[in-house]
Amino acid sequence: MPLNNRLKEYRARLGINQRQLGAMVGASRQTVSLIERGDYSPSVTLALKIAKVFSASVEDIFIYEEEEV
Repeated sequence: MPLNNRLKEYRARLGINQRQLGAMVGASRQTVSLIERGDYSPSVTLALKIAKVFSASVEDIFIYEEEEV
């Protein structure tokens, strides 16, 4: 999957769990878990909300990697 993330790392820095982050951004704990595992790519709106919680840019948390053809 070309979208990787550092969400778990950022959560640990802030000392919050998946449920708390979900409540802060209007998502479920399950959604946060899926994003962290790379099984779900968040919408632009959700990615922006997540970045705002950490006072970071979307690019700091989410890393898009081109797939080799």
